[in-house]
Amino acid sequence: MSTANKHLELSTSWQKMLRQHRAIAVIRVTNINQGLEMAKAVATGGMRLIEITWNSESPAKIIKKLRQELPECLIGTGTILTLDELKNAISSGIQFCFTPHVNLSLIETALEQGVPIIPGALSPSEIVNAWQAGGSCVKVFPVQAVGGINYIKGLQGPLGSIPLIPTGGVTLENAVNFIEAGAIAVGLSGQLFPSMAIETQDWETVTKRAQTLMKLLKRFSLT
Repeated sequence: MSTANKHLELSTSWQKMLRQHRAIAVIRVTNINQGLEMAKAVATGGMRLIEITWNSESPAKIIKKLRQELPECLIGTGTILTLDELKNAISSGIQFCFTPHVNLSLIETALEQGVPIIPGALSPSEIVNAWQAGGSCVKVFPVQAVGGINYIKGLQGPLGSIPLIPTGGVTLENAVNFIEAGAIAVGLSGQLFPSMAIETQDWETVTKRAQTLMKLLKRFSLT
């Protein structure tokens, strides 16, 4: 199989997973155990796509542990800035990778290793560049700063063929609206993990919020 076909197969598989689940839990922590509990809580609530940001405390350890303890989930990372970070993340066993920017070396390396990579972009030019560079999807961040749902909707005319994942402003209340506006999936962080719930280790609340989100998005799930 040619390299181009391998990349196409990888992106197709990743996008199929996104259309099935529609939401990614984004976890950034300064405590390993807290990160593990947060991931387990959203997994219990039905979420299957979990991102541990690389600027968390000991992200490689969290990822390795979650790969063992949550085999039904895909565990990835985000906030990857450098090639060394990406290589270390791949060694930890990531199953997908988000970056806040477009970097050709990162995209090429991830694809060579069979890891879906979702570069971050904001303007139409950045989004097209990220997609044409080989991104498996494109993260639109911070989407709320440029119009939120209306921005995603406005991109559909010229860029409707590019699968977009908005983050930074997605809530339980508007997640459905983003999907209806054309997003292939959404990424949520603070909305799933209220600070009070995290401080008191109220994992049941986190699980319930994940359940609510997945229930709202269920009608968009394509298997």
